[in-house]
Amino acid sequence: MTERLPLILLPGMPLDAALWEHQTQHLGEVADAAVGDLTGHDSVAALARAVLDSAPPRFALAGLSMGGYVSFEILRQAPDRVAKLALLDTSARPDTPEQTATRKDGIALVRQGRLRQVIAAGLPRLVHQDRLKDAPLVESIQAQAQRIGPDNYALQQTAIMNRPDSRPGLPAIRCPTLVLCGRQDAITPPEVHAEIAAGVPGARLAVVEDCGHLSAMERPQAVTALLRDWLLYG
Repeated sequence: MTERLPLILLPGMPLDAALWEHQTQHLGEVADAAVGDLTGHDSVAALARAVLDSAPPRFALAGLSMGGYVSFEILRQAPDRVAKLALLDTSARPDTPEQTATRKDGIALVRQGRLRQVIAAGLPRLVHQDRLKDAPLVESIQAQAQRIGPDNYALQQTAIMNRPDSRPGLPAIRCPTLVLCGRQDAITPPEVHAEIAAGVPGARLAVVEDCGHLSAMERPQAVTALLRDWLLYG
C-alpha cells in the first residue's frame, strides 16, 4: 500500500476538531489526519505560520470556511509544502464592508456574554434549513463555539475580516485541488466555488446536494468519500 500522506484539516469559525470527526475517523487508511488549531491569533498570516510551525515538511491540506482562508495564506507562505489542496465552503474573495460590519456586531454581542445567542441566530446561514431541528448537529455546533470561547471568537472574526484577496494567486496553485461546497451554502454559495475552481489550473469542483455551509458535518459520508478520492487520485 502507498505510504499515507499527512493530512492537515483546518476548521471553520468558531469550530474545532469536532467539525472533522467523521473525516478523521474514516480517512485513516489513506492519510494520517490531524486537525490544526486556529486559535490565539488575529490574522490569517499568524494563523498560517502557527500551522506551518507544527506541520510535517509536506502534507495534504483541507480547509473549510475560515480554514480555507488560512489555507490560501499557507500557500502564499510555503507553497512547496502543500502536496494536495481541498477547499470546502470557502471563498477567495476578501470581506465586503457589509460582512465586516456584521462581524463587528457579532464581536460586540459576544463580548456582552451572548455567544450562544449569536451562534443560534447564525444557524440558518450555517446549515441547510432541514437541519435546523437536528438537535445533535445544532448542539455540536454550539459546544464547539463554547470551547473556542468569546476571546478566540473575536480573534478569528478579526482575522477573517482583514484577510487579503486570494483571487490573484489562484493561477499559481499547482497541486491537485478539490473545491467542494454544499448546494445550499448561504455564506459562500456555489458560484464562489466555481470562481475558485476556474482560477486554479486543473481544479475539480464538487457540489454536495441538500447541504449548507458546514458540509463536513452536514453530509459527512459524502464529504469523506470525496476527500478519499482526492487523497488517492488527486
